Amino acid sequence: MEIFFKVLLIIASLGLIIVVLLQKGKSAGLAGAISGGAEHLFGKQTARGLDLFLERATVGFGTAFFILAVVVAYFVKQV
Repeated sequence: MEIFFKVLLIIASLGLIIVVLLQKGKSAGLAGAISGGAEHLFGKQTARGLDLFLERATVGFGTAFFILAVVVAYFVKQV
């Protein structure tokens, strides 16, 4: 059971790395950082198609990674 969760953790971590690297940068420079943060904060959604899919996949892989890391830590502590 422990090995199964470790394999899932590796798959989730590789998936998270790949999805993050596939995303393109939101903005460049200081002005882009300020305006990009404001748009994200106030909910202006401009992501469509592949960008939206990659954003949702990042959230999914990140959540899976966090949960699996806690589960694997629990199983390692048991042994």
